[in-house]
Order: sequence, then C-alpha cells, then structure tokens
Amino acid sequence: MKDQRPLESIIMSALSTFTPPQLSDLTLYFSALYHRHHRRIFSLLSSPTLFSLTLHHLHSLSLHHKSLLIAKHLLFKLAIFTHFMHNNTILPQPSTTSMKLRDLDAVLLLLLLCELRQHDPEALDLPPSRWRLVLCQYIAKDALKLSSIRGSNREVIMKFIEMVAKCKNFINAMNDTGGSGGKDRKEVATSVAIVVALPSVEVSGGGGRECVICKEEMKEERDVCKLPCHHLFHWICVLPWLKTRNTCPCCRFQLPSDDVFAEIRRLWEIVVKTSDSAKFVGVV
Repeated sequence: MKDQRPLESIIMSALSTFTPPQLSDLTLYFSALYHRHHRRIFSLLSSPTLFSLTLHHLHSLSLHHKSLLIAKHLLFKLAIFTHFMHNNTILPQPSTTSMKLRDLDAVLLLLLLCELRQHDPEALDLPPSRWRLVLCQYIAKDALKLSSIRGSNREVIMKFIEMVAKCKNFINAMNDTGGSGGKDRKEVATSVAIVVALPSVEVSGGGGRECVICKEEMKEERDVCKLPCHHLFHWICVLPWLKTRNTCPCCRFQLPSDDVFAEIRRLWEIVVKTSDSAKFVGVV
C-alpha cells in the first residue's frame, strides 16, 4: 500500500534516527556536493557558449530521457542517504548513478528552469535565447539560492530534503515508480557487479540444509553462494534466478540492480522502513 505521508515527512522521520556523527557526516558530504553543483551552474550561466550547448542538448532529449536524468540525480542522493543511514548498505553501482558532465549540466539546468517556472510561470515565455539572462536575474535576487552554502546544518539538510522531494515527485508523476504495488512491480535482474562480488562459502555443520530453489541438500564441504541476507544456495541454482530477479528466494531481500527506477524504489523503501521505525519508537 502506498504511503500517503508527504515525502518531506518521511525523510525527516528517517533523519531522526541518525546519530549526531551520522548527521554531521551526511551534512558535510551534501554541503560539498552542493558546492560542486553550484559551481557548474555558475559556469553555465557565465558562459553563453556553454549555456547554449547545454540548452540545445536538453532540448534534444525526449521526455523519457529527461526523466532518466532526474532519476539518476535522485538515485545518487538516495544512495548516499541510505549509506550514511546504515553504513553496511550496498551502494548502487556506478552504472546506475554515473553521469557524463554534459548530462549533469543538463539536469542541473533542467531543475533550475523548473524552479524558475514554479516561481514565475511566465518567465520562460520569452525566446530561449534570453533564458540565460532571465536565470541570471533570478538567482541574483537571492545569492544563497545557487551559491556556496555557508549556512547552518539545518539549511543544508532542508535543501537536500527539498531536492529529493522535488525529484521524487517528478519521477512518480512520469513513471509511477512510487505508486505501484507488489503485484504490478516489474522483475529486474540483480546488478552484474553485485553477483560477481557475492561470496562463496563452504557448507559446514554436517550439511543437511536444503537449497530452496532445487529442493536438494547442500552437502558438507561444498561451496555455495551466500546472499547479503545470509541465505545459502547452490551456485548453479541461484545464478539463473539472479539473472531475472533481484530478490532472495527465501526472504525476498532486495539486492541492488542496474535498473535506475528499480533502484530508486528499493532505496526509497529503505527510507520508508527507517521512517516507520522512528514513528514506532516515538510512540513507545
């Protein structure tokens, strides 16, 4: 069932479970990240040639590809968030979060244009050739809007929450990644890099355990595959399974995949569960 709480409320509840060192590390990381992104925006706006090339690239992208760029931008932030939340969380592979500099510029410009449209719906009715000047005037009204963040930790966190909520709402609207239930969920393969890194362990203790896929015994001293949830399977059984699914056959623990939208859903479920645990502790 879809969580009806506002996205901001879910993230705030999850943040309440952070220890002071976790929150400090998260804040420092995102503060540095905003510095880098803001420098890219200023580079775009200060160079008519770079701005023109980036805007042309953005216009050449289909709506789906624009959505994919925003999804990768969101996925990277969720990956870092869940990493600081649980230090043993497996980060998504670079194949799902890496972005060429041209695409990073495009997504930063797209988000800035969306912000401007939200504040002034008529601002972009002008010819695109004048958009750079309009954007320069817009950010000049508030130097902190895209300048280096020198404010408090709270300002950094609120900026992070605002960005995640904005991207998540956009992705939900375009792809319904947040509203589909289990029955409608598309099966995705486990990330190849994750499968390659899975450990091989030797069955001990006299064997007797059954591989739930083939229903046969895992014999003692035989090497088997161990998933992050600690369930064991014959290699020959689990590899075909992971080629089409990113869940454990026993407990449905979700492994990372190379599908951007599936990764957003997986990481968001981690955030929601952490938020729910915070609510439960609060009641007690």
